[in-house]
Amino acid sequence: MKKTVEWYLSKGFSQKMAEYFVSGRRTIVSVKANEDFSLLLVFDNNEKKLYDMKNLIKQNTVFEFLSDWNNFSKVYLDSDSIVSWDKNPNIDSKKVWSNKIDLSTDSLYVDSIKI
Repeated sequence: MKKTVEWYLSKGFSQKMAEYFVSGRRTIVSVKANEDFSLLLVFDNNEKKLYDMKNLIKQNTVFEFLSDWNNFSKVYLDSDSIVSWDKNPNIDSKKVWSNKIDLSTDSLYVDSIKI
C-alpha cells in the first residue's frame, strides 16, 4: 500500500515532510562546509541545496563542538551517505557511536534552500 500525504499527516508529520516522503527520499552524494557555517549539499537528483547550521551550533548542545571552524570543516559523508563529523578522529565512530555527530538526510533535504 502506497502511503499518501494524508497518511503521513495523520502520523504527525509536517506538510513539507509528508510531501517529501510521498515524492521519494533523496540521498546526499556530496557535502562541503562553507566558512559561514552552512553546508553545500548535492543530492542524487543533482539538486544543490544550502543548509545553514548556525541555528544548531549552540553552547551546551551536541553541536557546540562544531563552533570551531577546524571541527566544522571536517564534515564528511559516512558509508550510508549521512552528513557526519567525528569528535575525535582517532576513535572509530562505527565502534563508539557517541564519537559521531550526524544529521538526518531527510531533514536536510526538507529544511535546506535550493540554489
